[in-house]
Amino acid sequence: MAQPIVDTSKLCIHTITTKPWPIETAIERFSAHGVGGMTIWRDALTGRDIAATGQRIRDAGMAVVSLCRGGFFPAETDVARQAAIDDNHRAIDEAAALGAPLIVLVCGAVPKQPLPLSRQQIQDGIESILDHAASVGVKLAIEPLHPMYADSRSAINTLRQANDACAAIDSPWVGVAVDVYHLWWDPDLEAQIQRCGAMGKLFAFHICDWRTPTEDLLNDRGLMGEGSIPVRQIRGWVEQTGFNGFNEVEIFSNRYWAGDQEAFLAKIVDAYLNHS
Repeated sequence: MAQPIVDTSKLCIHTITTKPWPIETAIERFSAHGVGGMTIWRDALTGRDIAATGQRIRDAGMAVVSLCRGGFFPAETDVARQAAIDDNHRAIDEAAALGAPLIVLVCGAVPKQPLPLSRQQIQDGIESILDHAASVGVKLAIEPLHPMYADSRSAINTLRQANDACAAIDSPWVGVAVDVYHLWWDPDLEAQIQRCGAMGKLFAFHICDWRTPTEDLLNDRGLMGEGSIPVRQIRGWVEQTGFNGFNEVEIFSNRYWAGDQEAFLAKIVDAYLNHS
């Protein structure tokens, strides 16, 4: 069993978690609370000098952990698939400018399209952007999503499927982002985390909790300790692989977004220290 966390040097918070704050405020307040890193959602960079924003984060004493998100490769037409590939090339350029070593991929799916076809389009899409990503030193992390999103958000829904995709692509630039919200239910999770680590493919670890009842399947995530997910146990499995990266808090929550973000940030830090 993983031990309680006693410092915040490995705490990373996604900008989407404190969505009402502009990125400049998030940088200032995260740093003031001793947060060690930030994962930047692309919308937070709109209208900004991306390179300057990355430097601002580093000047505040934090690491730029990753850029979120790329992906959404499957589509019904060649034109739409190429548009997705083009957007992923732009995301790679943004990550390079930001100084982010990793892009998280929400891989995509098409309603009514067979999942095996979507998975093949995902593999093809990732392979089509690999050379570009490698040329600028940006890795790609496949994030398996909960099966409730298999219709339109991701045809990769288990860690086994993500590991299989990594094995098929077979590139040092492609790995996995393990998100407890999407994977905690999987009876094969511990074994697949071990497999992911053994392959050297565990690139990122995201944490939050599953509230009961869940009022919105997208925007009602909880703070660690608020719900059903054994976050500390899963962190232990992740760390047993030798993973030494950040614990990334990624919370979509209409409840928390509607409240005082400074108070929410204090709760995040407390939950991280006591329930992660």
